[in-house]
Amino acid sequence: MFSTRVLSSSFKRNMSSLTRVETTNAPAAIGPYAQAIKANNMVYTSGQIGFIPATGEIVEGGVVAQTEQTLKNLSAVLEAAGSSLEKVVKTTVFMRDMNDFVAMNEVYAKYFAKHQPARSAVQVARLPKDAAVEIEAVAMLE
Repeated sequence: MFSTRVLSSSFKRNMSSLTRVETTNAPAAIGPYAQAIKANNMVYTSGQIGFIPATGEIVEGGVVAQTEQTLKNLSAVLEAAGSSLEKVVKTTVFMRDMNDFVAMNEVYAKYFAKHQPARSAVQVARLPKDAAVEIEAVAMLE
């Protein structure tokens, strides 16, 4: 049998402190989601792909150029939230083809040279706009 619990007032307060993050320095959301959400001294980003913010087009040049642009976009979203790549706790990398892992990793390593967060990397069947790579992050705000 299922039980019903009343939400504590502190939980309700925490839920009401969700803050949407938006910046024009990264591509606008192309669906019903936010670029990121701030909650409880953390920021949770949506996945970023290699869109050029000004045009909404994917950068040309394959996985290397797309990873570079993806990480620039991710950095812009984090900065808009009051965080940075140096405060990232965890990333998830989604790749169209795991054979591109080495090339993606070389670019990724430049952005996370000093601070290396936890990371997962997975191959997926397809990404939005047929992108080669998508990266999301969880970061601290303080």
